[in-house]
Amino acid sequence: MKYTTKTLAAASAALLSCESAVAFSSTNLSSPRSRSIIGNGINNSGNIQQPQQPTSTTLYLGDFFNFGKKEEQETTPPTPEEEAAQTGYVDDEDPIEKIFGVFFGKKEAEPMGMKRFGQERFPEQYPAVLDEWADPVEGDDKEMELLRPLLKNTNLETRNLRLTYDANRDGYDPVTFHSKVDKQGGAIVFCTTRAGIQCGGYNPKGWVGYGEARGSIAAFLYILGGKYAAAGAPAIKLRKVGGPGLAQMDLPESGPSFSPDALVIPLGKDGRLARSKLGSYYERLPDGTNSLFGKDSNVQLRDLKVYHGVYAEGEYIPFTDAEPFALY
Repeated sequence: MKYTTKTLAAASAALLSCESAVAFSSTNLSSPRSRSIIGNGINNSGNIQQPQQPTSTTLYLGDFFNFGKKEEQETTPPTPEEEAAQTGYVDDEDPIEKIFGVFFGKKEAEPMGMKRFGQERFPEQYPAVLDEWADPVEGDDKEMELLRPLLKNTNLETRNLRLTYDANRDGYDPVTFHSKVDKQGGAIVFCTTRAGIQCGGYNPKGWVGYGEARGSIAAFLYILGGKYAAAGAPAIKLRKVGGPGLAQMDLPESGPSFSPDALVIPLGKDGRLARSKLGSYYERLPDGTNSLFGKDSNVQLRDLKVYHGVYAEGEYIPFTDAEPFALY
């Protein structure tokens, strides 16, 4: 079959008319783009006029079917820092947790409305911090100004403290000691040797006088100032080692005893005696010295004091019972 020029021109015109109709249905007739599409066709001489603007049926049909839909915007997931700022929860997952998260979803900051266990809420479930120091608290006396920095990340960090036992005032006697300190909660022990060494320890769970070993990973020993304190630091702190067990030997016939040997002040017939052997339950000093008192394992004390937190009448005091029943 032979096709004349007029036949081909008519077919082309019909095709362009269909294309223009589709474009017409989804565009504004008054727009220059619409006029250019409709105007495309055949000129008076019968020649096919090439469209000046691209006409794509697919393009305009796409516009037609997406009419009224909001353009989707790509969103990037927040960084861990941004997520922490928004939710207050830092998701510090290990690789295994991340794998489980793929199948079961990420951990929620407050699952079922309950806050997660963390260092801010339960600081004494973690070892003592060594390079951070607590700020002063209004009402601290000169002695407390020395001890307060040591209480960073403890239950006593921001609580006012009171002197509950002073050996020079109350006597170097274990019975008197326990009558003053039992069931008062966590405490800090402060002693000075006759050589002038100021040292002691933090007992997170205090004493109850039941003859038990009270464990705590947050317990620590310390020496104020001296050659072992880092530049600008008020003291050196020695952490509990070997787990939380035997942090304090709570014996009714003895005074403060940080483990069986790290810092033991028997009182009673031993009077002002204090002895120290580091390494088994509490860290040694940086140079390997295994006594709080330097070269001496046994010393005589000039004074011995114990400070407890101040609690309002009726306020709950933690750790005032035997270990299995002592709750924070």
